[in-house]
Amino acid sequence: MNISNEMIREVILEVPAGHRHLRTSLLLHDGTQVILQEATIANIVRAYITMKTHPQRTAVRLKGITLQNRKAGFADYQLLED
Repeated sequence: MNISNEMIREVILEVPAGHRHLRTSLLLHDGTQVILQEATIANIVRAYITMKTHPQRTAVRLKGITLQNRKAGFADYQLLED
């Protein structure tokens, strides 16, 4: 799915009631709603900044990996640079 600016009716960033982390909701003109968790947006932003600021990189790939040994408070499943 390729989502262009013209397809988006609104974007809402909020911490839903009963949660601690941001959610980003993309509401499309066709009624579709895409909700991204804070960790997902943070990973995309980090990859975006890497691409925009690195003088020679032409791609960043993030892969979903289930970690066996992780820092306390971090989720088992992470998007890590490949």
